[in-house]
Amino acid sequence: MTPAPACREANFDGLVGPTHSYAGLSFGNVASERNAASLANPRAAALQGLAKMKALADLGLAQAVLPPHERPCVATLRRLGFAGSDAAVLAAAARAAPELLAAAASASAMWTANAATVSPSADTADARVHFTPANLAAKLHRAIEAPTTATILRAVFPDPQHFAHHDPLPATPALGDEGAANHTRLCTTHGAPGVELFVYGRSEFDRDALEPRRYPARQTREASAAVARLHGLRPEAVVFAQQNPAAIDAGVFHNDVIAVGSETLLFCHAAAFTDNAAVYEAVRRALARTGGALEVVELREDQVPLADAVASYLFNSQLLAHPEGGRLLVVPEECRTHPRVWKTLQGLCGAGRPLREVRAFDLRESMKNGGGPACLRLRVALTPAEAAAVAPGVWLDETLYTRLCAWVDRHYRDRLAEADLADPQLLDESRRALDELTALLGLGALYPFQRG
Repeated sequence: MTPAPACREANFDGLVGPTHSYAGLSFGNVASERNAASLANPRAAALQGLAKMKALADLGLAQAVLPPHERPCVATLRRLGFAGSDAAVLAAAARAAPELLAAAASASAMWTANAATVSPSADTADARVHFTPANLAAKLHRAIEAPTTATILRAVFPDPQHFAHHDPLPATPALGDEGAANHTRLCTTHGAPGVELFVYGRSEFDRDALEPRRYPARQTREASAAVARLHGLRPEAVVFAQQNPAAIDAGVFHNDVIAVGSETLLFCHAAAFTDNAAVYEAVRRALARTGGALEVVELREDQVPLADAVASYLFNSQLLAHPEGGRLLVVPEECRTHPRVWKTLQGLCGAGRPLREVRAFDLRESMKNGGGPACLRLRVALTPAEAAAVAPGVWLDETLYTRLCAWVDRHYRDRLAEADLADPQLLDESRRALDELTALLGLGALYPFQRG
């Protein structure tokens, strides 16, 4: 049997954009709603994200960056009936429909776990890495991201010999797709065939399926199945699981708020799925076909109540292979300051236990909008040849980190309120920042304003 090619999982984190703000746009995301209209600090948000990336890169983990989207998206506002110069469009939207201006100005593309679903070459029929940008049809401020996301992914992963890019699914509620936030890959090693677990909140055509009552379910089974087909996945290596409607109603708007998995470990809450035991058994059987043995760490309600898991974003964490062996769990600082959660995490660390180490990072600017470490990154497993085919300027090292921090300091405000979103100077500042960034990353002209 030919050995699997050496392969590493790389994290592609989204750079926080200059219009990072708190507009409470995401119904069902408890933190987003709770912090609506708070004063934001885009500069701190961007630097916090970069500090996490740098710490992981310093450990020897493969770390890269993805650029923000142009915001405010004046083109969206024009499509919604506002006319005139860019400044006139912003002013008119602020007067007539401030909620539309807030949506058009959202920096939510920073949460790249929602950017796309990614299947590595070891799983796909044509042995290429497949990308399907998420349509994010459930929320206006996110649904406008798909075209730019597709452009960025094609620029970062340009070689058709190694990478296959699909269009987003049709943007209809029946095919609501939230990307990798509802997708987990389990495997013996990243270069070997694995099992892809797709989690959905509802089914458009299964009238008997349970649905949440308080908050909407964003991902449909039909969307997950379509992505699996597009990526050419083996049916026996795909598992579809329904998210627990009660968890969605508790604020678990994506599966990555209640479960995280990597290699052979699935770490989740007892309230994660409608039938946890059936999901574990289906994944276990599928993984066994590849020679792997599933390990499940399930936290019960009496260990960590669901409300505490949501408040601390315990499961919205990065589960990584520790460079010194074992596993590293990257969590938000809120886990450290929550006594029960932190005690539980410490109990999972040590010899013979699931984790080698837990590291907490200050990501409070992102967390106030409901995005933890897992939200900020898109995982892509790459062979050496595939990694070499990635746009070289996006890989984070000491030099790029220093340049990006200086770039943030030059271009980002340290205070941003909702009223500032109508400021035409903010649009000009954002465009100047993005123009400089695309040159810094070597990505060429990504945005319409750069193309005339």
